[in-house]
Amino acid sequence: MKTLIKDGTIVNEGVQQKADILVIDDRIASVLPCGTAADYDNVIDATDCYVLPGIIDTHVHFREPGLTHKADMQSESLAALAGGVTSVFEMPNTQPQTTTLAAWEDKMQMAQSRMHVNYAFFPGATNDNLEELRHFDVHKIPGIKLFMGSSTGNMLVDKEQALDGIFSLACEMSLPLMAHCEDTTLINQHAQYYKQLTGSDDPDVKLHPLIRDEEACLQSTELAVRLAHKHDTHLHVAHISTQKELSLLGGNITGEATVAHLLFSVPDYCTLGTRIKCNPAVKTTLDRDALRKALSDGTITTVATDHAPHILAEKQGGALKAMSGMPMVQFSLVSMLSLVDEGVLTIEQLVKLMCHNPSQLFKIRERGFLREGYKADIVIVKRFDTPWTLDSSKIKSKCGWSPLEGRQFHWSVVETLVNGASGVDAQKNFGQPIEFR
Repeated sequence: MKTLIKDGTIVNEGVQQKADILVIDDRIASVLPCGTAADYDNVIDATDCYVLPGIIDTHVHFREPGLTHKADMQSESLAALAGGVTSVFEMPNTQPQTTTLAAWEDKMQMAQSRMHVNYAFFPGATNDNLEELRHFDVHKIPGIKLFMGSSTGNMLVDKEQALDGIFSLACEMSLPLMAHCEDTTLINQHAQYYKQLTGSDDPDVKLHPLIRDEEACLQSTELAVRLAHKHDTHLHVAHISTQKELSLLGGNITGEATVAHLLFSVPDYCTLGTRIKCNPAVKTTLDRDALRKALSDGTITTVATDHAPHILAEKQGGALKAMSGMPMVQFSLVSMLSLVDEGVLTIEQLVKLMCHNPSQLFKIRERGFLREGYKADIVIVKRFDTPWTLDSSKIKSKCGWSPLEGRQFHWSVVETLVNGASGVDAQKNFGQPIEFR
């Protein structure tokens, strides 16, 4: 099958250009001047649109197996597809946890007939599975996920010997180590303090950023950085939420910002409450603005979502009892394009952060760029003068809600191609396992 994407503005490798893209089967055959292709079967008219590489979301929780009342591979991959996300890295805190080769193989088997976008699964580190991690094929996994702070799923690694071994192994295997960095001892102390102060076992969610505060993040990230330098490990710090952590990045220490931490800040707890409760917590406006600046100055390497759906009944409560996490994968691209409109970053920088850098950092084979011979993972977006409003009818995630409901967007995803399949075909087809160099 030969598909021509014609008359679009291609954004790729720091450059915008008017050009056509010819897709043959699942690959980009050529990028060529507008109107010069003569042999094709289908046409996608991209006039007045931007043509980008498909978004690579390197941090999602699709909840399968074991937590499928919240979400599952099929529902969340269709949400990703609708949002221009063509590849995802899924996290290990499912039930059972993806901490053994057998559990990882089970997930890979499930994904073959359930994932409508391309996929890879992080194995998770524990206090005692170091030898198990050695059995993984480095060409089939993006890295190792490490929880240095307790979060949903209770995969905390807190033993000094275990941490040393994990950082050493990641270096030995030449794999990035993606770490959730929060100091659990400090968090527990803060939680106890605010329980006593408020006389409640579940203080108001507005206290969440004081319980999981800047110091809890900074102390844990500093420890991770020391271990990374000691073992010469590539540490990728997940969902950075504070200004101070940004100063720790550089060299073999890279950082991820999530869409939620770029959009929300402390004042939003007054209107959105537990809908924006996540770990690490959404913090001050100064922290949010520092993260935004770090997108354009190169300090932040990747932007992901930490897509973490829960049903609304699980989001009831306060700072301690409401579940942490929010669904973001479907609307991450249009949200980031809104930041482009605000002048926070350019569309070229967006593509670098959400496509090129994930491909290079995790050594993804033949994805993340609009290059001849690469897989045809492509998203076409358009900016409209009249905005549209996000409401529940547009949400494809199984949980059925979004913290962005009521927001207006000028940008829309017009078409998403996954391995050359677009529209209804992409919804019927299944993604491919991502391969790593």
